[in-house]
Amino acid sequence: MTLGAVDLLVLAGYFAMTLVVGLYFARRARRSMLDYFLSARSMPWWVAGTAMVATTFSADTPLAVTEMVAKNGIAGNWLWWSMLASGMLTVFFFAKLWRRAAVVTDVELAELRYSGRPAAFLRGFRAAYLGLLVNILIMGWVNLGMAKVLGGMLGVSKWAALVICLVLTALYTVLAGYWGVASANGLQYLFEMGGAIVLAFVSVAAVGGIAAMKARVGAAHPAFSPEGTRFGSAEAILAIWPLGIEGVWILPVITFATLLGVSWWASWYPGAEPGGGGYVAQNMLACKDEGNARAAALYFNVAHYAIRSWPWVVTALCSLAIFGGSVRNAAGAEDPGLNYVRMMVDYLPPGLRGFMLASFAAAYMSTQATQMNWGSSYLINDLYRRFLRKGASERTYVFASRVATALTVVLSLVATVFMNQISKVWELLLTLGAGTGLVYILRWYWWRVNAWSEVAAMSSALVTSVSLRSLGSHYAAFDPATPRGFAMTLVTTTVVTTAVWLSTTFATRPEPREKLLAFYEKVRPAGPGWKRIAGSEGVAARRGEIPRNLAFWGLGTVFVYSIMFATGAVIFGQHSRAIFFGALLAISGGLLFSGLVREKT
Repeated sequence: MTLGAVDLLVLAGYFAMTLVVGLYFARRARRSMLDYFLSARSMPWWVAGTAMVATTFSADTPLAVTEMVAKNGIAGNWLWWSMLASGMLTVFFFAKLWRRAAVVTDVELAELRYSGRPAAFLRGFRAAYLGLLVNILIMGWVNLGMAKVLGGMLGVSKWAALVICLVLTALYTVLAGYWGVASANGLQYLFEMGGAIVLAFVSVAAVGGIAAMKARVGAAHPAFSPEGTRFGSAEAILAIWPLGIEGVWILPVITFATLLGVSWWASWYPGAEPGGGGYVAQNMLACKDEGNARAAALYFNVAHYAIRSWPWVVTALCSLAIFGGSVRNAAGAEDPGLNYVRMMVDYLPPGLRGFMLASFAAAYMSTQATQMNWGSSYLINDLYRRFLRKGASERTYVFASRVATALTVVLSLVATVFMNQISKVWELLLTLGAGTGLVYILRWYWWRVNAWSEVAAMSSALVTSVSLRSLGSHYAAFDPATPRGFAMTLVTTTVVTTAVWLSTTFATRPEPREKLLAFYEKVRPAGPGWKRIAGSEGVAARRGEIPRNLAFWGLGTVFVYSIMFATGAVIFGQHSRAIFFGALLAISGGLLFSGLVREKT
């Protein structure tokens, strides 16, 4: 694809604006480690919320969505749609608790909640696990997505182009800290959404309209039922629920049930951690107060699920109708996500090509900048400062933070070399974290959870999931390459991990009463799980908050899904479904926001 003068001007303008915004805050980042990683806890909700949603809008995501649609229709998106329930738990149960905890990173919570060497070991172990393994995996798959886009659109060496984008991102991230990252994210989000919407409109025009797309997409879908018959139905491909024609499920029942019933609370996953965590916790901790923290988390979940889904899905469906679902990359591997890139190359006119490239650069940079800053926060706050260099000056820690940020850049490029398909990395992270979610939820609301509970959960999840993935090469039931095998692996890992960490909890001593009471008085969690600690010290237990938050959680989940499904129904001309979900949207939204208003008064 060739770029004209207008395209190059748009690209140059985007990079210039991003660098100016990002580097404007470099002076603030020099002041302290708290400035560098949390913007001195001064962020308003809309900046923090936009930073969260821009981070999850990465260069790999539309390719992964296209891959899901090609394999399992619209319903394939339940792999990530199912995590909304976890996000809403964070909004109504954990956002305020995180802000009250006032830690620098989420893994620092280990030594606030637990005591002694087990707590120190847990903090260091999780910092290394998340800061090196998980963070580098995430950055690697984002590199992979951007490399595919650049290689497909420009026909140049994808590695050379990728390194240029990564170096520009590292420039303002290393120098400007989190204020620079979050502020640049706001600008980048405008480009990200703008590019996705523009390509969706161009794709619909290319296929001849929504009606023409619906007429062609069923025959183009490559999926087959277990009986070997082609689904071949536009109605099945466009269905929200994965029920295909003649009662055949496009997505296996066990997989769908696992996603809706298990994964959202059982699996630790970046951006949708049960109990909060990762860069979501980082943004809530950066907010100026508890109210802003919860508002930021709510805004993030609405924008992440309800606003962004359909531009990607519409383009994916149009690409499926035009190109079909059987696509291979340069190495000969099946890679239907490349259809998204082909839509840009084949159908974008001059002028919009530069804008679309800028939107992908924005998506890439917003994610990588956050991952660089977030990952280095673990390396410095929870490893270097905690175990290697206590009591050094703030200038020393800021310098070390910049070095650690640069290190993550190099490691992410190494990880990218060993990756192939993006959605497979998503599935890997879901299974690696399977079963750990419950302990991250209960540590806030049950006094008996101790440091060994978390250690047992993490280690057993890692060993079990890796063992089952190896077993999958010999037994189809656990083959992670299939939806059914993925579900079996996740459920089995969850059962084993839960049994291990619960047994470990009751086999080891509880945390000292003084530590538990100090945590309770600082964070003030509600519910009966702390009655034994609070009651013994004459501290009044918090009542009524759990039922209210449960009601908010349910209403919030229905509210966001209603926006999603009502929007999809309007796009595809499904009038009765649009009316139903529109009514559900009005009812759930009215009850939710009236309840939140009453809570404040």
